[in-house]
Amino acid sequence: MTDSHFRSLAKAVSYRVLGSAATAVVVYLFSGNVPLSASVGGLDMVIKIVLYFLHERIWNHIPFGRPKRPEYEI
Repeated sequence: MTDSHFRSLAKAVSYRVLGSAATAVVVYLFSGNVPLSASVGGLDMVIKIVLYFLHERIWNHIPFGRPKRPEYEI
């Protein structure tokens, strides 16, 4: 079973919101600059959502680690 495009996108967005918030906090801790940290966090989120979505869609076509379907079903 593969995930729908919408599910892959929802997973990408939810994961990146958390990850990008962490990135923004780290940038703020190093720079003390709120606008810079917000900009880096926002750009990080957009780029990585696209990359994660593409990654998920590619992996849906790779059978590695998935159980094999039976050769026939009754």
